[in-house]
Amino acid sequence: MKLWAGRFKHEIDKKTNDFNSSISFDCRMVKEDIEGSIAHATMLGAQNIISPKESEKIIDGLSEILSDIQSGKLKIDMTAEDIHTFIEGELTARIGDSGKRLHTARSRNDQVALDIRLHLLKQCDAIADSIEQLMNVILNKAEQYADTVMPGYTHLQRAQPITFGHHLMAYASMLYRDLDRLADCKKRMAVSPLGSGALAGTTYPLDREKVAELLNLNGVTSNSLDGVSDRDFVLELLSTISIIMVHLSRFSEEIIMWCSWEFKFIELDDAFSTGSSIMPQKKNPDIAELVRGKSGRVFGDLMTLLTVMKGIPLAYNKDMQEDKEAVFDAVDTVLICIDTFAAMLDTITVNKENMRNAAAKGFINATDCADYLVYKGLPFRDAYKATGTLVATCIDKGLTLETLPIEEYKAICDMFDEGVYDAISLDNCVKRRTVKGGPAPCCVLSEVKAMRELLK
Repeated sequence: MKLWAGRFKHEIDKKTNDFNSSISFDCRMVKEDIEGSIAHATMLGAQNIISPKESEKIIDGLSEILSDIQSGKLKIDMTAEDIHTFIEGELTARIGDSGKRLHTARSRNDQVALDIRLHLLKQCDAIADSIEQLMNVILNKAEQYADTVMPGYTHLQRAQPITFGHHLMAYASMLYRDLDRLADCKKRMAVSPLGSGALAGTTYPLDREKVAELLNLNGVTSNSLDGVSDRDFVLELLSTISIIMVHLSRFSEEIIMWCSWEFKFIELDDAFSTGSSIMPQKKNPDIAELVRGKSGRVFGDLMTLLTVMKGIPLAYNKDMQEDKEAVFDAVDTVLICIDTFAAMLDTITVNKENMRNAAAKGFINATDCADYLVYKGLPFRDAYKATGTLVATCIDKGLTLETLPIEEYKAICDMFDEGVYDAISLDNCVKRRTVKGGPAPCCVLSEVKAMRELLK
Protein backbone atom coordinates (compact mmCIF):
# COMPACT_ATOMS: atom_id res chain seq x y z
CA MET A 1 0.00 0.00 0.00
CA LYS A 2 1.31 3.45 -0.96
CA LEU A 3 0.14 6.25 1.32
CA TRP A 4 0.06 8.52 -1.71
CA ALA A 5 -2.05 6.20 -3.92
CA GLY A 6 -5.00 7.85 -5.73
CA ARG A 7 -3.31 10.50 -7.83
CA PHE A 8 -1.37 7.94 -9.86
CA LYS A 9 -2.79 5.66 -12.56
CA HIS A 10 0.19 3.33 -12.92
CA GLU A 11 2.21 1.29 -10.47
CA ILE A 12 5.62 2.69 -9.65
CA ASP A 13 8.57 1.10 -11.48
CA LYS A 14 10.25 -1.56 -9.30
CA LYS A 15 13.70 -0.01 -9.61
CA THR A 16 12.24 3.38 -8.80
CA ASN A 17 10.44 1.88 -5.83
CA ASP A 18 13.66 0.31 -4.53
CA PHE A 19 15.51 3.58 -5.08
CA ASN A 20 12.79 5.56 -3.30
CA SER A 21 12.34 3.15 -0.40
CA SER A 22 13.83 4.00 2.99
CA ILE A 23 12.64 1.07 5.10
CA SER A 24 16.04 -0.63 4.96
CA PHE A 25 17.37 2.04 7.31
CA ASP A 26 14.39 3.84 8.85
CA CYS A 27 13.14 0.50 10.24
CA ARG A 28 15.45 1.13 13.20
CA MET A 29 13.05 3.93 14.23
CA VAL A 30 10.10 1.54 14.55
CA LYS A 31 9.76 2.01 18.32
CA GLU A 32 9.86 5.79 18.01
CA ASP A 33 7.39 5.72 15.11
CA ILE A 34 4.91 3.80 17.23
CA GLU A 35 5.54 5.95 20.31
CA GLY A 36 4.86 9.08 18.25
CA SER A 37 1.73 7.55 16.74
CA ILE A 38 0.38 6.56 20.16
CA ALA A 39 0.89 10.13 21.41
CA HIS A 40 -0.76 11.51 18.26
CA ALA A 41 -3.74 9.13 18.53
CA THR A 42 -4.13 9.97 22.22
CA MET A 43 -4.31 13.68 21.38
CA LEU A 44 -6.73 13.10 18.47
CA GLY A 45 -9.11 11.32 20.82
CA ALA A 46 -8.78 13.92 23.57
CA GLN A 47 -9.56 16.69 21.06
CA ASN A 48 -12.51 14.70 19.62
CA ILE A 49 -10.92 14.86 16.18
CA ILE A 50 -11.54 11.12 16.17
CA SER A 51 -13.75 9.35 18.67
CA PRO A 52 -12.17 8.37 22.00
CA LYS A 53 -13.21 4.79 21.26
CA GLU A 54 -11.30 4.76 17.97
CA SER A 55 -8.36 6.45 19.64
CA GLU A 56 -8.23 3.69 22.24
CA LYS A 57 -8.55 1.03 19.53
CA ILE A 58 -5.63 2.55 17.61
CA ILE A 59 -3.47 2.79 20.73
CA ASP A 60 -4.15 -0.84 21.66
CA GLY A 61 -3.37 -1.94 18.11
CA LEU A 62 -0.11 0.00 18.00
CA SER A 63 0.95 -1.33 21.40
CA GLU A 64 0.27 -4.87 20.23
CA ILE A 65 2.28 -4.32 17.03
CA LEU A 66 5.27 -3.02 19.01
CA SER A 67 5.08 -5.95 21.39
CA ASP A 68 4.95 -8.42 18.49
CA ILE A 69 7.93 -6.79 16.76
CA GLN A 70 10.00 -6.78 19.96
CA SER A 71 9.21 -10.43 20.65
CA GLY A 72 9.98 -11.45 17.07
CA LYS A 73 6.44 -12.56 16.39
CA LEU A 74 6.03 -9.88 13.71
CA LYS A 75 8.71 -9.28 11.10
CA ILE A 76 9.00 -5.92 9.37
CA ASP A 77 8.13 -6.16 5.69
CA MET A 78 11.25 -4.85 3.96
CA THR A 79 9.31 -4.36 0.70
CA ALA A 80 7.27 -1.57 2.29
CA GLU A 81 8.12 1.97 1.22
CA ASP A 82 9.05 3.10 4.72
CA ILE A 83 8.46 2.25 8.36
CA HIS A 84 5.43 4.59 8.55
CA THR A 85 3.73 2.79 5.67
CA PHE A 86 4.43 -0.60 7.21
CA ILE A 87 3.07 0.32 10.65
CA GLU A 88 -0.07 1.97 9.30
CA GLY A 89 -0.72 -0.92 6.92
CA GLU A 90 -0.26 -3.49 9.69
CA LEU A 91 -2.51 -1.48 12.02
CA THR A 92 -5.28 -1.24 9.42
CA ALA A 93 -5.01 -4.97 8.71
CA ARG A 94 -5.52 -5.67 12.41
CA ILE A 95 -8.20 -3.17 13.45
CA GLY A 96 -9.86 -2.24 10.16
CA ASP A 97 -10.88 1.25 9.03
CA SER A 98 -10.07 2.77 12.41
CA GLY A 99 -6.42 2.33 11.50
CA LYS A 100 -6.90 4.65 8.54
CA ARG A 101 -7.79 7.46 10.95
CA LEU A 102 -4.34 7.47 12.56
CA HIS A 103 -2.92 9.72 9.86
CA THR A 104 -5.54 12.42 10.46
CA ALA A 105 -3.87 15.85 10.82
CA ARG A 106 -0.44 14.38 10.20
CA SER A 107 1.98 14.15 7.28
CA ARG A 108 4.91 11.83 6.83
CA ASN A 109 6.97 15.02 6.79
CA ASP A 110 6.27 15.95 10.42
CA GLN A 111 6.05 12.27 11.37
CA VAL A 112 9.58 11.42 10.24
CA ALA A 113 10.90 14.67 11.71
CA LEU A 114 9.52 13.51 15.06
CA ASP A 115 10.76 9.93 14.71
CA ILE A 116 14.35 10.92 14.08
CA ARG A 117 14.33 13.39 16.97
CA LEU A 118 13.02 10.72 19.37
CA HIS A 119 15.52 8.16 18.09
CA LEU A 120 18.53 10.45 18.24
CA LEU A 121 17.66 11.60 21.75
CA LYS A 122 18.10 7.99 22.87
CA GLN A 123 21.32 7.70 20.88
CA CYS A 124 22.66 10.83 22.60
CA ASP A 125 22.10 9.09 25.94
CA ALA A 126 23.80 5.91 24.71
CA ILE A 127 26.84 7.86 23.51
CA ALA A 128 26.99 9.79 26.79
CA ASP A 129 26.88 6.53 28.78
CA SER A 130 29.77 5.13 26.72
CA ILE A 131 31.81 8.31 27.17
CA GLU A 132 31.28 8.17 30.92
CA GLN A 133 32.53 4.57 31.00
CA LEU A 134 35.64 5.58 29.05
CA MET A 135 36.16 8.54 31.37
CA ASN A 136 35.99 6.25 34.40
CA VAL A 137 38.75 4.11 32.88
CA ILE A 138 40.83 7.26 32.32
CA LEU A 139 40.19 8.54 35.85
CA ASN A 140 41.25 5.23 37.38
CA LYS A 141 44.45 5.19 35.33
CA ALA A 142 45.18 8.84 36.08
CA GLU A 143 44.80 8.21 39.78
CA GLN A 144 47.06 5.15 39.57
CA TYR A 145 49.80 7.02 37.66
CA ALA A 146 49.43 10.48 39.20
CA ASP A 147 53.14 10.54 40.12
CA THR A 148 54.58 8.66 37.12
CA VAL A 149 56.98 11.13 35.51
CA MET A 150 57.08 11.33 31.71
CA PRO A 151 58.09 13.95 29.17
CA GLY A 152 55.49 16.38 27.94
CA TYR A 153 55.81 17.33 24.29
CA THR A 154 55.30 20.26 21.97
CA HIS A 155 55.99 19.82 18.23
CA LEU A 156 56.57 16.15 19.20
CA GLN A 157 59.80 17.32 20.89
CA ARG A 158 60.41 16.70 24.56
CA ALA A 159 59.46 19.92 26.30
CA GLN A 160 58.82 19.77 30.06
CA PRO A 161 58.30 17.04 32.65
CA ILE A 162 54.72 16.03 33.45
CA THR A 163 53.09 12.87 34.75
CA PHE A 164 51.23 10.15 32.90
CA GLY A 165 48.20 10.86 35.09
CA HIS A 166 48.28 14.51 34.03
CA HIS A 167 48.49 13.54 30.36
CA LEU A 168 45.51 11.20 30.69
CA MET A 169 43.43 13.88 32.40
CA ALA A 170 43.78 16.08 29.32
CA TYR A 171 41.63 13.53 27.50
CA ALA A 172 39.18 13.38 30.41
CA SER A 173 38.72 17.14 29.98
CA MET A 174 38.09 16.74 26.24
CA LEU A 175 35.54 14.01 26.81
CA TYR A 176 33.77 16.03 29.48
CA ARG A 177 33.31 18.82 26.95
CA ASP A 178 31.88 16.20 24.60
CA LEU A 179 29.31 15.27 27.24
CA ASP A 180 28.41 18.94 27.59
CA ARG A 181 27.99 19.28 23.83
CA LEU A 182 25.72 16.21 23.74
CA ALA A 183 23.56 17.65 26.52
CA ASP A 184 23.36 20.99 24.70
CA CYS A 185 22.48 19.26 21.44
CA LYS A 186 19.58 17.49 23.15
CA LYS A 187 18.01 20.80 24.19
CA ARG A 188 17.34 21.78 20.59
CA MET A 189 16.51 18.23 19.56
CA ALA A 190 13.83 17.66 22.20
CA VAL A 191 10.99 19.62 20.57
CA SER A 192 8.00 18.20 18.71
CA PRO A 193 7.38 19.05 15.04
CA LEU A 194 4.06 17.16 15.00
CA GLY A 195 1.31 19.51 13.90
CA SER A 196 3.46 21.06 11.20
CA GLY A 197 1.75 18.76 8.71
CA ALA A 198 3.35 18.63 5.28
CA LEU A 199 4.48 22.27 5.61
CA ALA A 200 1.51 24.52 6.50
CA GLY A 201 0.07 23.03 9.67
CA THR A 202 -3.57 21.90 9.70
CA THR A 203 -7.11 23.18 10.19
CA TYR A 204 -7.77 20.56 12.88
CA PRO A 205 -7.79 21.82 16.50
CA LEU A 206 -4.61 20.03 17.57
CA ASP A 207 -3.09 20.20 21.03
CA ARG A 208 0.56 20.13 19.99
CA GLU A 209 1.82 20.79 23.51
CA LYS A 210 -0.05 17.72 24.80
CA VAL A 211 1.74 15.51 22.28
CA ALA A 212 5.09 16.98 23.31
CA GLU A 213 4.24 16.37 26.95
CA LEU A 214 3.27 12.75 26.28
CA LEU A 215 6.63 12.23 24.55
CA ASN A 216 8.63 13.96 27.33
CA LEU A 217 9.76 16.70 24.96
CA ASN A 218 10.50 20.27 25.99
CA GLY A 219 8.04 21.99 23.66
CA VAL A 220 6.98 22.35 20.05
CA THR A 221 8.53 23.87 16.94
CA SER A 222 7.44 27.47 16.35
CA ASN A 223 7.18 27.46 12.54
CA SER A 224 5.58 24.75 10.42
CA LEU A 225 7.95 25.22 7.47
CA ASP A 226 10.96 24.91 9.75
CA GLY A 227 9.32 22.08 11.68
CA VAL A 228 9.42 19.72 8.72
CA SER A 229 12.63 20.94 7.06
CA ASP A 230 14.92 21.46 10.07
CA ARG A 231 17.80 19.03 10.33
CA ASP A 232 20.07 21.34 12.32
CA PHE A 233 19.78 18.95 15.26
CA VAL A 234 21.14 16.12 13.10
CA LEU A 235 24.01 18.32 11.92
CA GLU A 236 24.70 19.31 15.53
CA LEU A 237 24.85 15.69 16.61
CA LEU A 238 27.08 14.78 13.66
CA SER A 239 29.34 17.71 14.54
CA THR A 240 29.50 16.61 18.16
CA ILE A 241 30.24 13.01 17.18
CA SER A 242 32.94 14.26 14.80
CA ILE A 243 34.62 16.15 17.65
CA ILE A 244 34.42 13.03 19.82
CA MET A 245 36.13 11.12 17.01
CA VAL A 246 38.83 13.82 16.81
CA HIS A 247 39.56 13.24 20.48
CA LEU A 248 39.58 9.46 20.11
CA SER A 249 41.80 9.73 17.03
CA ARG A 250 44.34 11.95 18.81
CA PHE A 251 44.39 9.56 21.76
CA SER A 252 44.76 6.62 19.37
CA GLU A 253 47.71 8.31 17.68
CA GLU A 254 49.47 8.59 21.03
CA ILE A 255 48.65 4.99 21.94
CA ILE A 256 50.17 3.92 18.62
CA MET A 257 53.33 5.92 19.29
CA TRP A 258 53.61 4.91 22.93
CA CYS A 259 53.53 1.18 22.20
CA SER A 260 56.16 1.42 19.44
CA TRP A 261 59.72 0.28 20.17
CA GLU A 262 60.85 3.88 19.72
CA PHE A 263 58.81 4.92 22.80
CA LYS A 264 57.79 1.72 24.60
CA PHE A 265 55.88 3.71 27.21
CA ILE A 266 53.04 1.19 27.23
CA GLU A 267 52.21 -2.28 26.00
CA LEU A 268 48.82 -3.30 24.71
CA ASP A 269 47.14 -6.44 25.95
CA ASP A 270 47.22 -9.33 23.48
CA ALA A 271 43.41 -9.21 23.34
CA PHE A 272 43.62 -5.80 21.67
CA SER A 273 46.52 -6.39 19.28
CA THR A 274 47.17 -8.43 16.16
CA GLY A 275 50.24 -9.96 14.57
CA SER A 276 51.76 -10.07 11.12
CA SER A 277 51.25 -12.84 8.60
CA ILE A 278 54.99 -12.95 7.80
CA MET A 279 56.79 -11.08 10.62
CA PRO A 280 56.55 -13.14 13.80
CA GLN A 281 57.92 -10.39 16.04
CA LYS A 282 55.12 -7.90 15.27
CA LYS A 283 52.45 -6.80 17.72
CA ASN A 284 50.28 -4.27 15.94
CA PRO A 285 47.97 -1.66 17.57
CA ASP A 286 45.16 -2.39 15.12
CA ILE A 287 42.34 -1.25 17.42
CA ALA A 288 43.84 2.20 17.87
CA GLU A 289 44.57 2.39 14.15
CA LEU A 290 40.98 1.48 13.27
CA VAL A 291 39.61 4.12 15.64
CA ARG A 292 41.94 6.65 14.05
CA GLY A 293 40.81 5.57 10.58
CA LYS A 294 37.10 5.53 11.38
CA SER A 295 37.27 9.19 12.36
CA GLY A 296 37.50 9.97 8.63
CA ARG A 297 34.38 7.94 8.01
CA VAL A 298 32.43 9.97 10.57
CA PHE A 299 33.73 13.27 9.17
CA GLY A 300 32.41 12.05 5.81
CA ASP A 301 28.97 11.50 7.34
CA LEU A 302 28.96 15.10 8.56
CA MET A 303 30.06 16.40 5.16
CA THR A 304 27.37 14.29 3.49
CA LEU A 305 24.55 15.99 5.36
CA LEU A 306 26.09 19.47 5.19
CA THR A 307 26.25 19.06 1.42
CA VAL A 308 22.71 17.68 1.20
CA MET A 309 21.21 20.51 3.25
CA LYS A 310 23.09 23.48 1.85
CA GLY A 311 20.92 24.07 -1.23
CA ILE A 312 17.47 22.79 -0.24
CA PRO A 313 14.61 25.30 -0.56
CA LEU A 314 11.82 25.23 2.02
CA ALA A 315 10.15 23.07 3.00
CA TYR A 316 10.61 19.27 2.86
CA ASN A 317 12.50 17.69 -0.05
CA LYS A 318 13.27 14.02 -0.63
CA ASP A 319 17.00 14.83 -0.41
CA MET A 320 16.50 14.93 3.35
CA GLN A 321 15.97 11.18 3.40
CA GLU A 322 19.77 11.02 3.16
CA ASP A 323 20.08 12.29 6.73
CA LYS A 324 19.36 8.93 8.32
CA GLU A 325 22.02 6.68 6.82
CA ALA A 326 24.66 9.32 7.55
CA VAL A 327 23.74 9.94 11.16
CA PHE A 328 22.97 6.27 11.92
CA ASP A 329 26.39 5.29 10.57
CA ALA A 330 28.08 7.97 12.68
CA VAL A 331 26.21 6.90 15.81
CA ASP A 332 27.03 3.22 15.32
CA THR A 333 30.67 4.02 14.55
CA VAL A 334 31.30 6.27 17.53
CA LEU A 335 29.64 3.83 19.92
CA ILE A 336 31.76 0.87 18.88
CA CYS A 337 34.90 3.03 18.82
CA ILE A 338 34.36 4.38 22.36
CA ASP A 339 33.50 1.00 23.84
CA THR A 340 36.40 -0.83 22.18
CA PHE A 341 38.87 1.95 23.01
CA ALA A 342 37.81 1.92 26.67
CA ALA A 343 38.38 -1.84 26.93
CA MET A 344 41.77 -1.49 25.24
CA LEU A 345 42.89 1.36 27.50
CA ASP A 346 41.74 -0.45 30.62
CA THR A 347 44.14 -3.34 29.94
CA ILE A 348 47.34 -1.50 28.97
CA THR A 349 50.61 -2.13 30.80
CA VAL A 350 52.48 1.06 31.68
CA ASN A 351 56.30 1.06 31.52
CA LYS A 352 57.13 3.64 34.20
CA GLU A 353 60.88 3.18 33.83
CA ASN A 354 60.88 3.97 30.11
CA MET A 355 58.73 7.03 30.68
CA ARG A 356 61.13 8.33 33.33
CA ASN A 357 64.21 7.55 31.23
CA ALA A 358 62.72 9.54 28.37
CA ALA A 359 61.99 12.40 30.74
CA ALA A 360 65.59 12.37 31.97
CA LYS A 361 66.84 13.10 28.46
CA GLY A 362 66.27 16.09 26.25
CA PHE A 363 66.89 18.81 28.89
CA ILE A 364 63.18 19.08 29.70
CA ASN A 365 64.10 20.66 33.06
CA ALA A 366 65.78 23.63 31.33
CA THR A 367 62.83 25.92 32.06
CA ASP A 368 63.12 25.04 35.75
CA CYS A 369 66.81 25.88 35.61
CA ALA A 370 65.97 29.29 34.18
CA ASP A 371 63.23 29.79 36.78
CA TYR A 372 65.82 29.05 39.49
CA LEU A 373 67.79 32.11 38.35
CA VAL A 374 64.61 34.19 38.15
CA TYR A 375 63.87 33.37 41.79
CA LYS A 376 67.41 34.55 42.52
CA GLY A 377 66.56 37.92 40.99
CA LEU A 378 67.80 37.59 37.40
CA PRO A 379 65.40 38.84 34.66
CA PHE A 380 63.80 35.92 32.80
CA ARG A 381 65.34 36.80 29.42
CA ASP A 382 68.82 36.79 30.95
CA ALA A 383 68.06 33.55 32.79
CA TYR A 384 66.76 32.04 29.53
CA LYS A 385 70.00 32.96 27.70
CA ALA A 386 72.21 31.59 30.49
CA THR A 387 70.32 28.30 30.56
CA GLY A 388 70.51 27.99 26.78
CA THR A 389 74.27 28.39 27.02
CA LEU A 390 74.33 25.67 29.69
CA VAL A 391 72.41 23.30 27.44
CA ALA A 392 74.86 23.95 24.60
CA THR A 393 77.74 23.23 27.00
CA CYS A 394 76.11 19.96 28.10
CA ILE A 395 75.66 18.88 24.48
CA ASP A 396 79.32 19.64 23.70
CA LYS A 397 80.51 17.69 26.74
CA GLY A 398 78.01 14.83 26.49
CA LEU A 399 76.48 15.70 29.86
CA THR A 400 73.05 16.60 31.22
CA LEU A 401 72.04 19.49 33.46
CA GLU A 402 71.99 17.04 36.37
CA THR A 403 75.57 15.84 35.75
CA LEU A 404 77.13 19.16 34.73
CA PRO A 405 79.61 20.25 37.49
CA ILE A 406 78.69 23.33 39.51
CA GLU A 407 81.86 25.04 38.26
CA GLU A 408 80.47 25.02 34.75
CA TYR A 409 77.26 26.57 36.05
CA LYS A 410 79.13 29.33 37.87
CA ALA A 411 81.32 30.01 34.84
CA ILE A 412 78.19 31.00 32.92
CA CYS A 413 76.32 32.76 35.78
CA ASP A 414 77.72 33.34 39.26
CA MET A 415 74.20 33.30 40.74
CA PHE A 416 74.16 29.49 40.52
CA ASP A 417 74.90 27.41 43.63
CA GLU A 418 74.40 23.79 44.71
CA GLY A 419 70.67 24.43 45.13
CA VAL A 420 70.27 24.25 41.37
CA TYR A 421 70.44 20.45 41.45
CA ASP A 422 67.43 20.30 43.74
CA ALA A 423 65.59 22.76 41.47
CA ILE A 424 66.13 20.68 38.34
CA SER A 425 65.27 17.31 39.88
CA LEU A 426 62.53 15.79 37.71
CA ASP A 427 60.39 14.86 40.69
CA ASN A 428 60.69 18.36 42.12
CA CYS A 429 60.05 19.93 38.73
CA VAL A 430 56.72 18.13 38.63
CA LYS A 431 55.79 18.45 42.30
CA ARG A 432 56.31 22.20 42.34
CA ARG A 433 53.88 22.75 39.45
CA THR A 434 50.93 23.04 41.80
CA VAL A 435 49.04 25.71 39.88
CA LYS A 436 45.43 24.60 39.35
CA GLY A 437 45.35 22.30 36.33
CA GLY A 438 49.07 21.57 36.63
CA PRO A 439 50.91 18.21 36.58
CA ALA A 440 51.80 17.99 40.28
CA PRO A 441 50.51 14.67 41.66
CA CYS A 442 48.36 16.50 44.21
CA CYS A 443 46.76 18.53 41.39
CA VAL A 444 46.12 15.42 39.30
CA LEU A 445 44.44 13.66 42.23
CA SER A 446 42.38 16.76 42.94
CA GLU A 447 41.36 16.93 39.27
CA VAL A 448 40.35 13.26 39.29
CA LYS A 449 38.21 13.79 42.39
CA ALA A 450 36.55 16.89 40.91
CA MET A 451 35.82 15.11 37.62
CA ARG A 452 34.23 12.18 39.44
CA GLU A 453 31.96 14.61 41.23
CA LEU A 454 30.98 16.22 37.93
CA LEU A 455 30.12 12.82 36.45
CA LYS A 456 27.81 12.11 39.35
